[in-house]
Amino acid sequence: MREKALADRLSECVVTFGGLGNLPVAGGTWGTLGAVAVHALVERFLGTAAHPYFLPALALVFALACVAYGPWAERFYGRKDPAPFVIDEVAGYLLAVSCFPARPQFWVGVIAFVFFRIFDILKPFPIRGVQRMAGGVGIVADDLTAGLYAALLTGLSIWLFPG
Repeated sequence: MREKALADRLSECVVTFGGLGNLPVAGGTWGTLGAVAVHALVERFLGTAAHPYFLPALALVFALACVAYGPWAERFYGRKDPAPFVIDEVAGYLLAVSCFPARPQFWVGVIAFVFFRIFDILKPFPIRGVQRMAGGVGIVADDLTAGLYAALLTGLSIWLFPG
C-alpha cells in the first residue's frame, strides 16, 4: 500500500507541475507561468537556435505525459480534466512559443502567455469541443488548440507591431 501512495504522490507531482496546479486560485495560470519559466530557461541556456527543435520537443513530451497520466488523474481526482492537472497548459504554451525562433523571446513569451490564457479560459470554437474527447487526449487537446490560436495571434501581433 505504501508503494501505491508513493506512486500517487510522484504522479501528482508530475501532473501538477511540481505543485503549481495545487495552488488555491488559478491553477492553470500558475501552470502556464511554470511553462514561462521553462521557456525562459531554454532561452537563457540554449538560445533561440534551439527553439525550432527543443521547444516543440518539450511540448510533445508534455502532451504525451498528459495522454499517459490523464486516466490516472481522472481516477485520482474523481473528475474529468481535473483543475490541479496543469501539464496540459505547459504543453499548450510551449507549442505557442515554439513557433517564433527568430524573435525577441521576452515579448513573444508575454504576448503568447496572454493570448494562451484567454483562449484556454474562454474556449472558443473548436476548443470546447475537443476538450470532450476521452482521457488524457481530451485533457490536452483543448490546450494544444489554444496554443495554436495563441501562436496565430502572437504572430499577427508581431507582424502588426514589429518594433
